[in-house]
Amino acid sequence: MSEQKIGDVQKSYDLVAQEYVRRIYDELRYKPLDRQLLDQFAADVRGKGLACDLGCGPGQVARYLHDCGIEVCGVDLSAAMIEQGRRLNPGIEFHQQNMLAMTLPDDSWAGIAAFYAIVNFPPGDLPTVSREMFRLLKHGGLLLLSFHIGDSMTHLDEWWETKVCVDFYYFTVEQVTASLRSAGFQIERLIERDPYPDVEYQSRRAYVFARKPARRDDSPASNQTLV
Repeated sequence: MSEQKIGDVQKSYDLVAQEYVRRIYDELRYKPLDRQLLDQFAADVRGKGLACDLGCGPGQVARYLHDCGIEVCGVDLSAAMIEQGRRLNPGIEFHQQNMLAMTLPDDSWAGIAAFYAIVNFPPGDLPTVSREMFRLLKHGGLLLLSFHIGDSMTHLDEWWETKVCVDFYYFTVEQVTASLRSAGFQIERLIERDPYPDVEYQSRRAYVFARKPARRDDSPASNQTLV
């Protein structure tokens, strides 16, 4: 993604941040499968170190994971979203970062929950994003990634009556899993669901559990497959 496009995405989310909170922040209350998968993610990473809500927006996923008893931070491109996250979630740290090139050390996180974090990246950026997530996970660390299923792009010039310039991408399951495998991830589980009526945008969703392999000298228990 070009610097101009990155700037457009950042500015667009900055502009809608307050309305985003009003419309989206409580969404998990109405999404039982999402809560179930986040519960499973939390059970896997609990006690292993810091986890990240990547592409966190105002931090609704970070808050849910925090309430599940795990140590979590939030990362987002939008400064206004980070500000909302800090306001709404005292006790959770939030950081502004570009997912294509994060200024964080290798092996920073025990887990990454990336709910729709890739939706604004064109397909050509998937390998770079996958490599960054792989780099930042500890060995044996778990990724839970969600996205909209499809093979198209939607451009918005207006979002909730606010002028923006942002693209939203839909991906096939094969595109995403191939990118993750190429980065080094092991795919452990794939879930798909239809949209919840009257709750969210009406697109089919996918969730991928993927793991960064443990080192050979790590405990086998750290690389167990989810069941």
